[in-house]
Amino acid sequence: MTYKAVIFDLDGTLVNSINDIADAMNVVLKKRNYPTYNYATYKTFVGSGVRSLVVKALPEANPTKEEVAACLLDMMQVYSECCTQKTKPYDGVLDLLSALKEKNIKIAVLSNKEDTLTKKISSFLLPEYIKPVLGLKQEEDKKPNPKVALQICESLQVKPEETIFVGDTDVDILVAKNANMLAVGVSWGFRDKEELVNAGSDYILNHPLDLMKIM
Repeated sequence: MTYKAVIFDLDGTLVNSINDIADAMNVVLKKRNYPTYNYATYKTFVGSGVRSLVVKALPEANPTKEEVAACLLDMMQVYSECCTQKTKPYDGVLDLLSALKEKNIKIAVLSNKEDTLTKKISSFLLPEYIKPVLGLKQEEDKKPNPKVALQICESLQVKPEETIFVGDTDVDILVAKNANMLAVGVSWGFRDKEELVNAGSDYILNHPLDLMKIM
């Protein structure tokens, strides 16, 4: 198979954002005198969008809708101000993106992070030729729903089977499977290899440039 496009997840795949995410959520929790968490714990919270993160971080087993909404609003405000303070591309990521561009491979980003934040981080840290860069606009469209991934294929004028989806969580592997794309996991992200294998990953990368061997 000749692959013509690669769609990347953002957090845990292209950039290490866990410190900024954790710091922001801990500010929200401290404001309410709730327990806070370390960076390792937040790695288990992320992957399904900010609302899901908030629900997992709140101490109540079943927080009220009002509590979730208030904390979500606070989280978005705090995180939008600090989302590029500690976040950096993983080693080798920029080299990989350059190598893909040299081979005229189309590159896109699809994240479960809110759309404006996804675009802000991408524009600040990643090359401008990555297009489209899309985050979450509606809860029902979040990964592993393949809807937006398939829309990206249409916009890039490539077939799903000509596309590789790269991510660090089972959600990314599942969206690739649901969209009939090659599912590639990364070992340096927020989850372990076991989760990626169990989700059905076709390949697992140990370094970003390993993707070029698949290309």
